[in-house]
Amino acid sequence: MPPHATKDVPASTAPAAAMPSQSLDDALAAARPFLRGEEDQVDPALPELAAVLRAAGAGECWHKHGTFLAHLLDVHRILRLWRAPDAVARCGLYHSAYSNSYVNLAIFDPGTGRAHVAAVVGAPAERLVHLFCVVPRQQLIHDDLLFHYTDDDLAADLARSEASLRDARRGVFDDAEPWRRKIQHLLPPAGITVKHIRTGEDVALSRRVAAAFLLMTMADFSDQLFDWQDRLFDNTNGRLEFRGNTWTSLWPGTGKPGLWVSSISRMGALYTLIVREEQIYIAHRAHAATGQEAITDRDEDIELVIPPVFDGCTKVLNADDQKAARDLYWEAVCNGDEATEWRKVEQLLQQSIAKNPFVGEPHLVLAQVYLNMERYGEAQKQAEEGLKLLLEWGSSWDKRMPWEGWVSWGRAMLTKAKDKDWPHTSFGIINLGLVK
Repeated sequence: MPPHATKDVPASTAPAAAMPSQSLDDALAAARPFLRGEEDQVDPALPELAAVLRAAGAGECWHKHGTFLAHLLDVHRILRLWRAPDAVARCGLYHSAYSNSYVNLAIFDPGTGRAHVAAVVGAPAERLVHLFCVVPRQQLIHDDLLFHYTDDDLAADLARSEASLRDARRGVFDDAEPWRRKIQHLLPPAGITVKHIRTGEDVALSRRVAAAFLLMTMADFSDQLFDWQDRLFDNTNGRLEFRGNTWTSLWPGTGKPGLWVSSISRMGALYTLIVREEQIYIAHRAHAATGQEAITDRDEDIELVIPPVFDGCTKVLNADDQKAARDLYWEAVCNGDEATEWRKVEQLLQQSIAKNPFVGEPHLVLAQVYLNMERYGEAQKQAEEGLKLLLEWGSSWDKRMPWEGWVSWGRAMLTKAKDKDWPHTSFGIINLGLVK
């Protein structure tokens, strides 16, 4: 074999790839089973999985933005839209069922209920659920991984890793590259050991399981965070460091979008670095001479998928830009009822989008402004962009309305923009709803 060539990589260890850019029609087709309540088309077992959660009382438990059951179903939806493998998506569905380091929601007894849960979700998913519920996730995700990087570090390492990946595809490898050495130090190929949150015993985590938990945390946080948690943890700088302790904050707060997007963008960038290091590690192993001792228990059957958000998890949103964008958006949605304000609201929303182009709701509000002004072409463009972003997220940023509500409103506006027909009476507005 030529020195630059690589051997075929087994399907179970094939390198993960970024989710290809979807058209709006493709994104809507992927989301339609969730919009129509036909989730069994995505996972035939889902009705039974959800019924077990209901019977266990998940629908009666409070959880941040609603009920525990609603949160579990939402996280599952997000992971499915991100094309996570079955075990990871089902873990998302049951991710706190034994209680974990963030919440006390043990609807199943981890001492006696594991066999029951495994019989429902499958052994691979139950293993992930159990691990997810015993690891110190705050420490793992933030202290041990994320807080070792500045925004500039992540941006620079993303650029370097892209070049390294191109080299690896040509059979050129350099284990001494700084970005790779950092990942290898934080998450070695053989995995890490963390402490069980209840017993203090050592818990082994493979690098892929740690990466999967980072992905799940992105989905988990995006579904539940809004401004109430910002007040609870004094997240005024938007860095989501969980440093504050304003336990007296009154729920549910103002309903303003939370300052969580920057932190999730950082998680996505770090996740991409881990995935790229995995790709290079596997390619190098395949390229190396035969006889090299392989590391076992690496969970290489877990596919690492890259979500479409933040341009395929390759962009980092500055915390200050995030806050400015949120405040501009909030000023816009708290005004704009009168025609004399439309131009000002348009400018506010344009400025908000420029600072944070990664969420959909500002586009949809701007679409309505353009419909009010009968600027139908611009309304269509904004409605399409906002819808696509919302469908890619699988959750809403402005949680005053649920994801499904934002999607259906966006589709209703898109239909009317294409028809160049927008009502000019209050009864005409409330008569809207049909989508095409």
